[in-house]
Amino acid sequence: MKKILVIAAHPDDEVLGCGGTMSKHVSLGHVVNVIFLTNGVSARLIKNKKKLKKQISDRKKSAIRAARVIGSKKPHFLDFHDNQLDKHPLLKIIRSLETLIMKIKPNTIYTHFKNDLNIDHQVVNKAVTTICRPKKKTSVKKILFFEVPSSTEWQIDEDFNQFNPNWFEDISSHLSKKLLALKEYRSELVKWPHPRSLKGVKSLANWRGATAGYNAAEGFVLGRKI
Repeated sequence: MKKILVIAAHPDDEVLGCGGTMSKHVSLGHVVNVIFLTNGVSARLIKNKKKLKKQISDRKKSAIRAARVIGSKKPHFLDFHDNQLDKHPLLKIIRSLETLIMKIKPNTIYTHFKNDLNIDHQVVNKAVTTICRPKKKTSVKKILFFEVPSSTEWQIDEDFNQFNPNWFEDISSHLSKKLLALKEYRSELVKWPHPRSLKGVKSLANWRGATAGYNAAEGFVLGRKI
């Protein structure tokens, strides 16, 4: 049985980046786990501690409901502070992640593309690629990097080292499930024409599909395949 692991910085990144592919894996009988490194909320200017605590709790509940929609396992939360992963020693993040990765023993990992505007996304990519060095006894045989609308494409790089997918997953039969899971993160959705709107996410899936000859797809950059 294939074991899939999605490692995301914030709750909602998993659905935005690969929600359709997660649903596809579940439909094939694969076990899908998710790890979130941060709460996705604590960087916001919320002075009232009680209100902040509630928003963090609500975000976790949204992630759990989204997992139910997709059919993945109950998520793991590492509870680092939002948008501050760069303030922690990389070794601390690696050790927190490595313990779970060794326990889950995934065959395939989906995580963030390295050249992303969000600092948390960058750090997660660095931590995952460090942990998943191709050592003899590693369970990880494939690493794929996903894009997160309103973050990955907003990075400006003078060397044009931007997201250019070379791996596509047909999610034509799973796009509706992806959008349904995304609705569980209502507080994070923005009105069209923002890329993190339901229409924006659907449009991206249609565009990625069109470039690969499908009605809808998710694009990835293949990091390694053994």
